Amino acid sequence: MSELTALGERPMLDRVADDPLKDLTPQEVQVVRLAAAGLSNKEIGAQLFLSPRTIGHHLYRAYPKLGVTRRIELVQLGLG
Repeated sequence: MSELTALGERPMLDRVADDPLKDLTPQEVQVVRLAAAGLSNKEIGAQLFLSPRTIGHHLYRAYPKLGVTRRIELVQLGLG
């Protein structure tokens, strides 16, 4: 179980049906929360020691999972 946790997997018991972040990887969750807080890709990258392009990729992967297409919708989901 700890190996799966280290890889970012969460046990099924921890997943809440109405949690919009349930399908995101831990890295995507961090990026989405910071984006919802109003940080730019460059600012998020500086905080997480990643390139702005990598941040863009994480957002690109996360948006469909959340059912959004724009940053402002992250705030509307209550993530900001």
